[in-house]
Amino acid sequence: MAEEKPGKNISFMRSLCMGEIEEDVIVPFPQIKEEEKQTLKDAMSTLGPWLTPRKEDYRKWDRKGEMPTEFLQEMREMGMFGLIVPEEHGGLGFGSSAYSRFLQELSKYDGAVAITAGAHSSIGMRGLLLFGTPAQKTKYFPKLASGEMIAAFCLTEPGAGSDAAAIKSKAVLDGNEWVLSGQKLWITNGGIAQFYTVFARTEGPEGQMTAFIITRDMAGVSVGPHEDKMGLRASSTTTVSFDKVRVPKENILGQVGKGFKVAMGILNSGRTGLGGGCVGSMKRCIELATKQAKERTQFGKPIAEFGLVKQKIGHMIVDCYATESAVSMVAGLVDQGYSDYAVEAAISKVFATECLWRTADEALQTAAGNGFMCEFPYERILRDCRVNRIFEGTNDILRLFIALTAMNDAGKELKELATSLKGIFNEPIKGFGILSDYAIKQVSQATGIGSGKIAFTKIHASLQFATDIFEEGTKDLTTATSRILRKHGKDIINKQFATKRLADIMIDLFVLSCVISRVNSSIAKNGETATQPEKEILEVFSGQVRRRTKGNFSKIDNNDDELIKGLADNAFAAEKYSWDSI
Repeated sequence: MAEEKPGKNISFMRSLCMGEIEEDVIVPFPQIKEEEKQTLKDAMSTLGPWLTPRKEDYRKWDRKGEMPTEFLQEMREMGMFGLIVPEEHGGLGFGSSAYSRFLQELSKYDGAVAITAGAHSSIGMRGLLLFGTPAQKTKYFPKLASGEMIAAFCLTEPGAGSDAAAIKSKAVLDGNEWVLSGQKLWITNGGIAQFYTVFARTEGPEGQMTAFIITRDMAGVSVGPHEDKMGLRASSTTTVSFDKVRVPKENILGQVGKGFKVAMGILNSGRTGLGGGCVGSMKRCIELATKQAKERTQFGKPIAEFGLVKQKIGHMIVDCYATESAVSMVAGLVDQGYSDYAVEAAISKVFATECLWRTADEALQTAAGNGFMCEFPYERILRDCRVNRIFEGTNDILRLFIALTAMNDAGKELKELATSLKGIFNEPIKGFGILSDYAIKQVSQATGIGSGKIAFTKIHASLQFATDIFEEGTKDLTTATSRILRKHGKDIINKQFATKRLADIMIDLFVLSCVISRVNSSIAKNGETATQPEKEILEVFSGQVRRRTKGNFSKIDNNDDELIKGLADNAFAAEKYSWDSI
């Protein structure tokens, strides 16, 4: 992982919520490092000859719910577990961009294969990469690169999913060792892993959670049976239990009591792997759907000629391009050494997983009856991708995180604004001079007074239609943030409808900024004429963003939230639908 560099602690979205477009963060659009490109191309070139002939195997493994040990050995031999391990320890040393692009390619073949490799690198051993000591890395990286050790991430428990702070696994210091007990649930790679990143409570002045490295050969480690899942059935998912496992002090990952920071660091950094996988699956769906539409004839002509089919494919293209832009941007931020990208990473995860779900659903719809048949890959892709909106942070929780982070920043400034405004009307000029930058933008946008205009300055003039929409949306965002805070105050934590609307505005604006940056770089590289189809994607997407943003903004004050909650309360009380036609 790239080290944090001076001036790289800026968050594009947190700044945007404060009324500032940090254009230099996203322009120019990030590219994979030249020194990595050839290695990446070489690695990807091996996938087709190896995985294409296994199409029927994927279906068989899915039905059986098991990946053969022989194929796992093939994955080891093909280097699938050494993607992000530094070269000096036997891996390929991919940065976030190259790793995400490789996962994109791998995901075109089979979701279970991709998640087995992805869970190992994205979360299972990423803590070692980010927080490991030199001694830990020297000890474990060679075995992790070769696949002798496969890694798993152990955070979720029966009573602690999204609420990670509620974990009950506990570690108590006993001399030079920690004694750790607890059970982890739904662990990807759980049954095949030999290396576990485990989180347990270590209550003390340093904090209440610590991360540990635990290996399968330690006494007291056991795994449960393979879980019978809706999708990704061939990948290993099990419980992992720890019964008074004695863990040496040198196996602490990061610092004692700082386990929550470690967990969030791993999840944020690893999101580009899942995002890349989503893009690869979307591209596969588009390939399947376009071929199917050209081959299937109805009413005397291919269904590819029908307007509603073209509408489906067109929207799939827009969603895929926008997703790829956002995922690539976040990976680029990581590679460039930016440290504050948690909001952007969360946005990319939410957007990517929901776009993939729509794309898979529409691909199946395009295939019609064939899509519903297990002999075709559509239904398996749909089942496999459904969990993406749940694991590595549910999209519902991530939306709250996205919005509440913005409102936390704005809330601090609004507190200053309230204090500063006390004397502003007695001495207007002097009073205006003591306002914070955020407060000036708030007053400027509300009254038209001052120099609060925010704008892109490095984007090609032909893209002004999109930058105008973005700048208009940014003003709506800052206004919405302060309005929601003023309306709900400290009770905002309980106003999830309002926070979701703000999060959706932020998601749309970030992805739009990524698409603008990408098309802008494409114009610089290829010229306006060659970039026309990409400009059309941008035009469609920016129009979608404007409509959704205006809709969310308008519902801040005028909505049916209480009615909806009342209907839910009725259902909870009755534990059923309460109306019948007879």
